[in-house]
Amino acid sequence: MLAPDPYPTDAPGGPVLTSPAAGEGEPERGAPEQPGRTRRTHEEARRAVARVEAGGQRLHVLLIEDDPGDAFLVGELLDEADAPVVLRTATTMSEALTRLDQVDCVLLDLGLPDASGLSALRQLRRAGSGVAVCVLTGIADEHLGIAAVAEGAQDYLVKGRVDGILLSRAVRYAVERQRADENALRLREAELRQAESARLERGLLPKPLMEPGIAVLKAFYRPGRQRALLGGDFYDAVQTGPARLSLLVGDVSGHGAEEAALGVALRVAWRALTLAGVPEDDLLPALERVLIAERRTEEVFATLATVTVDVAAAEATVRICGHPPPLLISGTKVRPVAGRPAMMLGVFPTLESRPSRVPLPDDWALLTYTDGLIEGRVGDGRLGVGGLCRLVAAHRRTGAPLAELPDWLFAEAEERHGDPLPDDVAMLLLTRYEP
Repeated sequence: MLAPDPYPTDAPGGPVLTSPAAGEGEPERGAPEQPGRTRRTHEEARRAVARVEAGGQRLHVLLIEDDPGDAFLVGELLDEADAPVVLRTATTMSEALTRLDQVDCVLLDLGLPDASGLSALRQLRRAGSGVAVCVLTGIADEHLGIAAVAEGAQDYLVKGRVDGILLSRAVRYAVERQRADENALRLREAELRQAESARLERGLLPKPLMEPGIAVLKAFYRPGRQRALLGGDFYDAVQTGPARLSLLVGDVSGHGAEEAALGVALRVAWRALTLAGVPEDDLLPALERVLIAERRTEEVFATLATVTVDVAAAEATVRICGHPPPLLISGTKVRPVAGRPAMMLGVFPTLESRPSRVPLPDDWALLTYTDGLIEGRVGDGRLGVGGLCRLVAAHRRTGAPLAELPDWLFAEAEERHGDPLPDDVAMLLLTRYEP
């Protein structure tokens, strides 16, 4: 029951209603009687609460209280303050747990027939995720109040020491604190996901292992951030001889951390096998075994293109597995490399890819890319390989530096699409070194 203290000295905002028949404006003990001033103060506070809540939604409050008298007085306190709440009552914890839907705040008594003390609070917190909780009890114990707040309660109120204004304010503050806590938690989770994505991106976008003076490599990567997910595009470049370079560009189907992790595994496996001198005819089947072993479902596959460039012999060897063909650039002439495309990795493991050997002109450049660059809309269709060739040729006719080509291509493709490109985009531009 509410403590029978008709003259509390620690309740701000006016006198406390301790019974339904309590008089309004009763003076504090030992103070001169000023009923008119007390009433004015109370009315001003009541109107202030009403003004703050005007136009806002009414809060849904669940009172868990087994004493009908106390439950009645809580309703009277809130009504007196014109608190914008919809109050419902449950007399047991088991009943309350079935009524937590669409509840903003719970007023919890710690002495229930089927739950008591902090165990009642813990039980409510476990079941009522996202619901603010204010303890409203007759136990005036400071240590218990501290422990209740530590267990997740937003406030600890003692019966008989709160009036309607204070109770209404405590409910509103509790709801806002709960929302602030949830926002902080979501922000922290977003920061952790961003850090995880950054680590995966570092694995997808390695530092090429190349000595200077052989060729010039320009790498480009843009994730499809509008989905707030990391994609599975990856690339790599390593030097395997005095004038021999190997390039890889690939894409794991799907978008997200699992696909990105699989892309990292494939890239690392490719670099290790390439540096170990594994023959190219055996390299792609080995990558396919890694894919099959590491993928989460049989529907996951990967496309990729590998390019081995013998700078001294002016020749490139290209292998394509379900991937867009690289582009050979010479002056203003641009053409896709005529290859022998094979099926993407992970679909028909028994199929083998065959290399295509391409002679390189004196002013050669090779552009490898993922399909996110060419799948943007252009009119009623897609940009496609043909549209990309025309864009590259248009850039070369401007006389702009070749090193600016990847950024320019991405900007042009996005402008024609009309929106941010929906997929990740990765590019490697390898150009002949000119002293």
